[in-house]
Amino acid sequence: MNNTSGKCPVMHGVNTATRGSNMDWWPEALNLDILHQHDHKTTPMDQNYNYHEELKKLDVAALKNDLNHFMTNSQEWWPSDWGHYGGLMIRMAWHAAGSYRMADGRGGAGTGNQRFAPLNSWPDNVNLDKARRLLWPIKKKYGNQLSWADLIVLAGNVAYESMGLQTFGFAFGRKDIWHPEKDTYWGAEKEWLASKRHESENRETLENPLAAVQMGLIYVNPEGVNGVPDPLRTAQDIRTTFARMAMDDEETVALTAGGHTVGKCHGNGKPELLGPNPEAAEVDDQGLGWVNKTTRGIGRDTVSSGLEGAWTTHPTQWDNGYFYLLFTYDWELKRSPAGALQWEPVNIKEEDKPVDVEDPTIRHNPIMTDADMAMIKDPIYRKISERFHQDHTYFSEVFARAWFKLTHRDMGPKARYIGPEVPTENLIWQDTIPAGKTDYDIQSVKLKIAASGLTRSEMICTAWDSARTYRGSDMRGGANGARIRLAPQTLWEGNEPVRLTKVLNIFEKISEETGVSVADIIVLAGNLGVEQAAKAAGFDFTIPFSSGRGDATDEMTDAASFDVLEPIHDGYRNWLKNDYAVKAEELMLDRTQLMGLTAHEMTVLVGGMRVLGTNYGETKHGVFTDRVGTLTNDFFVNLTDMRYTWKPCENNLFEVCERKTGKVRWTATRVDLVFGSNSILRAYAEVYAQDDSHEKFVRDFIAAWTKVMNADRFDLI
Repeated sequence: MNNTSGKCPVMHGVNTATRGSNMDWWPEALNLDILHQHDHKTTPMDQNYNYHEELKKLDVAALKNDLNHFMTNSQEWWPSDWGHYGGLMIRMAWHAAGSYRMADGRGGAGTGNQRFAPLNSWPDNVNLDKARRLLWPIKKKYGNQLSWADLIVLAGNVAYESMGLQTFGFAFGRKDIWHPEKDTYWGAEKEWLASKRHESENRETLENPLAAVQMGLIYVNPEGVNGVPDPLRTAQDIRTTFARMAMDDEETVALTAGGHTVGKCHGNGKPELLGPNPEAAEVDDQGLGWVNKTTRGIGRDTVSSGLEGAWTTHPTQWDNGYFYLLFTYDWELKRSPAGALQWEPVNIKEEDKPVDVEDPTIRHNPIMTDADMAMIKDPIYRKISERFHQDHTYFSEVFARAWFKLTHRDMGPKARYIGPEVPTENLIWQDTIPAGKTDYDIQSVKLKIAASGLTRSEMICTAWDSARTYRGSDMRGGANGARIRLAPQTLWEGNEPVRLTKVLNIFEKISEETGVSVADIIVLAGNLGVEQAAKAAGFDFTIPFSSGRGDATDEMTDAASFDVLEPIHDGYRNWLKNDYAVKAEELMLDRTQLMGLTAHEMTVLVGGMRVLGTNYGETKHGVFTDRVGTLTNDFFVNLTDMRYTWKPCENNLFEVCERKTGKVRWTATRVDLVFGSNSILRAYAEVYAQDDSHEKFVRDFIAAWTKVMNADRFDLI
């Protein structure tokens, strides 16, 4: 067909992947994209590919030998500083791991997400694209036996070892993703390095769940708060952001000092000469960003942070030079060649100056960032720094452990660790769980539970509350360990402490009689309740059950670190702790994504939980059935029935009324009605409402329920 208008039939100027789409016309519409992250269609790997199995073939010794050789084998296109890539590799690993935040477990190095936007183009990650490209020959050599996620962290580990640090260990097991986590909330700012995350000058009010203080930073601004040097104010930011990365004060000082014992900052040039970041770069830049096409722009002329200089006299050696310089000299503010504010020593001895990265006959002043000055200006940090200065061995030990924690915290329990360098010591932050009993008669335990007098709702709610804490972001929480018995979970409002205490007392007695863990009993009881409800609906199913859960103890549990797992909402049990600015259905999506559930699994679970009578406090909102406790598809049947109308009443509640008489039949929340109002969720709801879908509904509910109960069973993978 002739195109008489002369126009190309392809739309130009609109990149719907990054600049919006037609859905932008409805900004208030519920966006389910977060539930579709990492769809299997994005992976290029074969369907039967198993990274953990591939790791068994990996020659770790050969890999580490190659990495050690790589560290001192400078490549002309991006030369190493002082002939050693260690500083660059450590920064890459640090910035991958340092994006972790404890509040929701998102971020971290566990998926290789640094390869994709927005992280690959953050201002704080300038030139880390070069670090990954330098490593490409090694990744190419080991192929599918080595993920980018593991390689990025291992490169940092080997870098420290090659410079003299005895590391604490290393674990393989991080699986790569193949698509950006574009729905992860990194902040509401629309410009890089904007500062809108604090409610006031009180630097402890950083917006939850964020850990970095400005958009595009890993943690704090190296020049000072909002770019204004003030070490004491910077110390407040450091304390807040490192705490949100699960670090205490001693770990914070160790990481700051250990990270700055090696390598340097780069700002010997004009930042305005740098090209766009990787995501904005032209096609001929081939994925590289911040390219200087005007001047040399590499080696001593590199510009990254804008600060210029090394922190220590010997930046390729693990030594105590950081504290030596920090405590030996007075420091004054100066500007780098790129115009960044940095601290430099007053009247420093020539021999204490680091040499030029390319010419050892030239020496330059060392530098400190505002964060470094905070290590001696903040009274608490100074006391820790003084001890590290006086005892290099102790500093090295604390740093090695803190580095291991930083680079492994988002991997989850130790059961997920793979490789010859996994430390044998169990660490409190690893949420250790002992192995449970497996050789017992499951049916006899179920009979004891059935004879306990507990209702289906009590059994199902307890199992759900125990398992719902799981979050796939950092693999914490879940039913294994039965930490619902321990502080702080026993007192969480969302766990209904009175009901929980009653149920746990019964389960503890059954555990004493049978030797079976309470963790197994909790899940087994929940399964029993669902089986009974399905049977009442006419379906005789036995839910798959895998024994072997263990019971954690108080000594194995860092209670404070579990505070962040406390639910403040649960759409599945139709509960909100308070009224929030975020809509209830959006909160449900966030929880659903953390639990690793899909949109249709969320749909079937909500519909089932409603008819099972598991609402918090036994409320009747959304319980669209006259057969409470029976696993029917009534929720969907009545939700989609046009004999009813829906109207708001109060406090985000709605009345479901008979269209003919106006009589109120049921009440509902936003979470209930969204399954009829959202076009995608309604499509799922209609499937389960069909006359031929009752058995499918029960099967799908059981499959999704089992997925939740087993989400933390890494021993079953």
